[in-house]
Amino acid sequence: MRILVHICCAPCALYSFPRLREEFDEVMGLWYNPNIHPFQEYQKRLKSVKKWAKETHAKVIYEDEYGLRDFLRKVVYRESQRCQICYYMRFKKVALFARRGKFDYFGSTLLSSPHQNQKLMREVAEAVGEEYSIKPYLKSFREGWRESRELSKRMGLYHQQYCGCIYSEEERYIKRRKNVQGEIF
Repeated sequence: MRILVHICCAPCALYSFPRLREEFDEVMGLWYNPNIHPFQEYQKRLKSVKKWAKETHAKVIYEDEYGLRDFLRKVVYRESQRCQICYYMRFKKVALFARRGKFDYFGSTLLSSPHQNQKLMREVAEAVGEEYSIKPYLKSFREGWRESRELSKRMGLYHQQYCGCIYSEEERYIKRRKNVQGEIF
């Protein structure tokens, strides 16, 4: 069996790929992340994924288009649904590539992150799988998140501080200000 896995970042891929190789005959990755802002952040994450792929001999397709405008067009005035839209965009892309490449499943390293909404991701992945006639692989690898972070630090891989989108970046700074100042006025 073959699986094509959307890669959100190197630390999340680091733990999940070896486990997927135990279950599948072929595991291939797809880099596609139109939500990441700013461009320098996008470049850091992409560079880190390329370094990880080279060091671990992972096969990765790089859909290296900076798709921020498309992401923002879909999300503007629907900010409360941004995660659902973002998951849909990325899962749709990996599902289409997987179907064209005759893979049996599609998946995402996003399922490794404790910061992502597992329930929503599963719902979106199932809907995309049904829409594009390919099975989603929905196993969570959250149990290895800490191990993955530690190993990725030893490998010198980049560690992001937010999911990637401008809204998440804003929330990160608001939380930081609240911690420093107490209450925001």
